[in-house]
Amino acid sequence: MSVLATIHTGKRHAPPRLLLYGIEGVGKSTYAAQAPNPIFIPTEDGLGEIDCASFPLAKQLTEVEESLSALAKEPHEYQTVILDSCDWLERLIWDDLCRISNSASIEKVDGGYGKGYIAALGFWRHIIDLLDVLHKQRNMAVILIAHAKVERFEDPESTAYDRYSPRLHKHASALLTEWVDAILFATRKFRTETEDAGFGRERTIAVGIGKDGGERILRTVGGPSCVAKNRYNLPYELPLSWEAFVNVLSNQPLQNQE
Repeated sequence: MSVLATIHTGKRHAPPRLLLYGIEGVGKSTYAAQAPNPIFIPTEDGLGEIDCASFPLAKQLTEVEESLSALAKEPHEYQTVILDSCDWLERLIWDDLCRISNSASIEKVDGGYGKGYIAALGFWRHIIDLLDVLHKQRNMAVILIAHAKVERFEDPESTAYDRYSPRLHKHASALLTEWVDAILFATRKFRTETEDAGFGRERTIAVGIGKDGGERILRTVGGPSCVAKNRYNLPYELPLSWEAFVNVLSNQPLQNQE
């Protein structure tokens, strides 16, 4: 067969690959559970109040790999695989790496100087390879859940500022960021108000918009406040609802937007 005969033209329709991260208790797992026929691979204990299908809590990296391999090889009707969460999975990766290298901590692997974090990328790539099989061969959507952290960002074009990012080491975060189609930041929407603090002074307070202390939303585009991206030309902000995401997604073409 000619190499030219293998050229693909037109749009490539595929299930989404998402990295969903956010503040504590905002509803990340609940959002993921709304995806089509989901199956969770939990690395932390937090699904007790969610009606969902899940593997047993993974306490070792091999258990995560075995669950992904089973979904790839065995018959099932699941349409979405969810890793909950990636920052706890990273700890399992570090534990396995320390065991193999007989090191006391990730900082000591391969003599230190950050080499352990680089070595961990090989484990992450193996996880991505397993997820790729599910995505490409089993046509499954992928949702990677992570907690949020506040990091200092040194902007070369402006002054440094704090922003939210996934609670992962920067090497792992960069690898996953490149692989997924969208990084979505889940948070609550607030407005600021000024109130009397007494003695002729005022103070600014944050007030939640909507019910239960703040409307739950997704940020889909990165900026000074958070790390985010999408290849779907999504609006800057969406409700934290799978239905809202799918309704917009169905009308947007996939783009190469990094």
